[in-house]
Amino acid sequence: VQLQAFGGGVVQAGGSLRLSCAASGRTFDDYDMGWFRQAPGQEREFAAAITWSAGRSYYADSVKGRFTISRDKAKNTVYLRMNDLKPEDTAVYSCAVGLRGMPTTQSNYHYWGQGTQVTVSS
Repeated sequence: VQLQAFGGGVVQAGGSLRLSCAASGRTFDDYDMGWFRQAPGQEREFAAAITWSAGRSYYADSVKGRFTISRDKAKNTVYLRMNDLKPEDTAVYSCAVGLRGMPTTQSNYHYWGQGTQVTVSS
């Protein structure tokens, strides 16, 4: 499985970004796709996830109402739309693939893409 994430950048507080993660190497109907983030000096944390087959989404409380995860099956791509960004959203965002069943649990994810930096200035 190969995952390639892109779309990060520098944005002012209140702005928006959309991250993309292109996946390849297998079919994903039995998998969950997740976005995790790691801020400087902090542990990596769950941000959002989606079940590939049904498209059910899950969010961390810190991003609920501001972030939207979606997937395009035809393109094998998962997106993370981030609105109303805050300085505390600054982090390296990574996409990952895990077996279906525990979409918010980091240890369930075994395939990881490279991260993309998101920086939110105040």
